[in-house]
Amino acid sequence: MALNNTYDARLVQQETAVGAGLQILLLALLGTAIGMGPAGWLTGLAFAIATWAVLSRALHRSRLRSFGPANRVTLGRATLVGGVTALVADSVESSPPVTLFVGLTAVALILDGVDGQVARRTGTSTPLGARFDMEVDAFLILVLSVYVSMALGPWVLLIGSMRYGFVAAARALPWLNAPLPASTARKTVAALQGVFLLLAASDLLPYVGTFAVVATALALLVWSFGRDILWLWRTSRSQEVSVAEVLELVAEREPERVAS
Repeated sequence: MALNNTYDARLVQQETAVGAGLQILLLALLGTAIGMGPAGWLTGLAFAIATWAVLSRALHRSRLRSFGPANRVTLGRATLVGGVTALVADSVESSPPVTLFVGLTAVALILDGVDGQVARRTGTSTPLGARFDMEVDAFLILVLSVYVSMALGPWVLLIGSMRYGFVAAARALPWLNAPLPASTARKTVAALQGVFLLLAASDLLPYVGTFAVVATALALLVWSFGRDILWLWRTSRSQEVSVAEVLELVAEREPERVAS
């Protein structure tokens, strides 16, 4: 998102500080509206501090000269996700108002489609922006799965933890780190996770309907991850075969070089 030729870390760091301030303001509004308890406050503050720290470090490493409009949208969405996280933590003591919970989550999900459009239209797409967007998405799904699991059971946590499990597995299996081809199906399944979990959290459906919706979301996610993992494995195997063939060809020609 570099829009000028002068790098000034203070300019981008100020925006992350503003984001942390807005997060605290949102927590104060939620606390006033619903009388949020210590669990909600502590969790919300922890989210704000962690987001500020991680984002500040990433910006310092990337040396972006401008935070950019798309990242501002994502930061606003992260602020809403922090509010949702605080409400979920507070729900251990008392359930949050459904309307408030659904409203914050719905806006965060809607904005998920906005930051990408802004980045493309303004020509400010960056790897950092894409990663920031993905991490906010993943954390929101994790938080929603925690909330829904309180009613349906621990199995729902598989939805929120699958992406983090994949990242952990990639540390032990480097072939999982290979880039994946673009896929509309993958994007659709990822988008549906938030919609289905929000529907389950809204209490609009009977228990059987809620169970079916969440089970469908999990099945789609397993299919999507399974398809990608299979593609990565086949690609890594084909590359290993290609390398082996090259080495074999070199070994065959080595005697010819010695004889000549």
